[in-house]
Amino acid sequence: MTTTYVRATCPHDCPDTCALLVTVEDGVATEVKGDPDHPTTAGVLCTKVSRYTERTYHAERLLYPLRRIGAKGEGKFERISWDEALATIVARLKPIAARAPEAILPYSYCGTMGLVQGESMSARFFHRLGASLLDRTICATAGFTGYKYTIGATIGTDLEQFQNAKLILIWGGNPIASNLHFWTRAQEAKRNGAILIAIDPYRSLTAEKCQQHIALLPGTDAALALGMMHVLIAEDLLDHDYIANYTLGFEQLKARAAEWTPQRTADTCGIGVDEVLNLARLYGQMAKAGEPVAIRSNYGVQRVRGGGMSVRNIACLPALVGAWRHAAGGIQLSSSGSFPTDKAALQRPDLMPNQPRTINMTTIGDDLLRPASPEFGPQVEAVIVYNANPLAIAPDSSKVAAGFAREDLFTVVLEHFQTDSVDYADIVLPATTQLEHIDAHNAYGHLYMMANNAAIAPMGEAKANTEIFRLLAARMGMDDPCFKESDDELAAQAFRKDDTRAIHFDWDALKQKGWQKLNMPDAPFACGGFPTASGKCEFYSAQMAADGLDPLPGYTAPYESPASNPELAAKYPLAMISPPQRNFLNSTFVNVKSLRAAEGEPQLDIHPDDAAARGIKHGEMVRIFNDRGTFVAKARVTAKARPGLVVGLSVWWKKLASDGKNANEVTSQRLTDMGRAPTFYDTLVQVESASA
Repeated sequence: MTTTYVRATCPHDCPDTCALLVTVEDGVATEVKGDPDHPTTAGVLCTKVSRYTERTYHAERLLYPLRRIGAKGEGKFERISWDEALATIVARLKPIAARAPEAILPYSYCGTMGLVQGESMSARFFHRLGASLLDRTICATAGFTGYKYTIGATIGTDLEQFQNAKLILIWGGNPIASNLHFWTRAQEAKRNGAILIAIDPYRSLTAEKCQQHIALLPGTDAALALGMMHVLIAEDLLDHDYIANYTLGFEQLKARAAEWTPQRTADTCGIGVDEVLNLARLYGQMAKAGEPVAIRSNYGVQRVRGGGMSVRNIACLPALVGAWRHAAGGIQLSSSGSFPTDKAALQRPDLMPNQPRTINMTTIGDDLLRPASPEFGPQVEAVIVYNANPLAIAPDSSKVAAGFAREDLFTVVLEHFQTDSVDYADIVLPATTQLEHIDAHNAYGHLYMMANNAAIAPMGEAKANTEIFRLLAARMGMDDPCFKESDDELAAQAFRKDDTRAIHFDWDALKQKGWQKLNMPDAPFACGGFPTASGKCEFYSAQMAADGLDPLPGYTAPYESPASNPELAAKYPLAMISPPQRNFLNSTFVNVKSLRAAEGEPQLDIHPDDAAARGIKHGEMVRIFNDRGTFVAKARVTAKARPGLVVGLSVWWKKLASDGKNANEVTSQRLTDMGRAPTFYDTLVQVESASA
């Protein structure tokens, strides 16, 4: 028996981007472990990825091209050859491309976070075709936009410093489930005497293990940050030197914050005045005493109408108290802006013959049903789905299904398994998993460039995304030399070598070691140097004013809440959020039986008072509904959900739920205040017994 160990990288949509060691015995991957030498992975993987071989060798892997033989949505297919599959696709795409290339739409997201298998050869293909662009907004663009207006780029506190903080605010996240290696550092900080405070409408696994949990109403995080600013300024818990030298617009901010008294903040957020006062005082007093205070803000904060402003307001706090002076202070939303990724080299936007329209992936339900018009352009006639499962993850799901069910819509899906989206495909192409291809990775939770080596040969007739789009490009007559570049040649272009942050980047060396840290200062903004137009942390943003937005931190109420929409709340009085199940990652891993067994079935957490008012008992099936749709789940009567809130842990494949639906039946296609992002957590519903 021949045993080898291959260096790889976790490809999934998680900030940890773990370094993997894959054990291969006679060409078969037998085990996936965390690399003990990688400083952030430290040999530890989440339950999901530690079972990655179970996913790669899953009995239901798609291994051959398929053609639909039943109605759309039925999921009935027959096996065909690659030659027949490619010929069918090209025969459908060529006449559309000749007549109206914008009628062709790619739909993809972060099924893999790889820079090569994600958006390199595929982007080149669609750019050369002149297809519609996809606005990939479905996760984080609201928060990224608000953060960039304030800080300049998504750069923040290094993960490897958090264990040295003395106060950590975990704001809008559940890192036990979604950021395990940050949680390890936070726990180390706690053992060293740090205070951990969770700010979250839901008492998550993480909130339960923090010293304090502040259960504010969904969509009110911006107000809480403004209330904190009010107290910090009123009680002079400020770093005046840092403000004077490294910030812009303090006097205007001071006037705005004065409006947000502790009482107004508490009333808006649905919490106690003492919670507002004590949080602000603890944060400001510890910073004034020279202690490092840190914020880990996550994506739950931004999935509401005012999500961009929420992140902007939170991002102002470290500059007010001078928290950036410490390597273990400041804030991390994402580290992705630290990486000098060369997207232009990988994606080649210069190939576009003209500037095509852009379609927002969040509104795919409406857009697939939209007829041609001068404002919209041509009707979408073909969709190529890869690295995504829109039938499960896109909001307002009944409209998404109706759009993909159009008989005149030609749909191709690249996949590992027969997902909800595959059921609507005309042609299905089997894609490789991370163990079967090469890739390069950045991260959004740490500062390491990462390499993924292929550990095993592709299963069956599966092909890498890059190879599929090379084959399609050739058959479409695209003879540009860039379509002949190998995956190694693509990966070698992943990072800009002329940028001092990536001065050590060499693809061959990276493949051998597996990872290489960026050349970044320990405390990126200790002496200012923000990547904004002014070089300062911008409390007042001239760019926001130019973009038609309020240039100062503010508060925008949710679309759907009892306070902002009492008429709607009279019909649907419960707010609903839908954070991830611990053993799922978006819709990935839902079909791995051992992981699904750990979750059981779709569940809805509901507060005892709300359950009693509806005659709902723990463990019974309930119906959750609003004007957009309905789904069923098993009720868990628990005080983890604050009164007036229900929590539908997600995202289940619809076909694996008892009613064939999931939480996105009731979510909205409305967009955020900035960044054109979704408002998944801005949803009002009613709940009743399913037997009623």
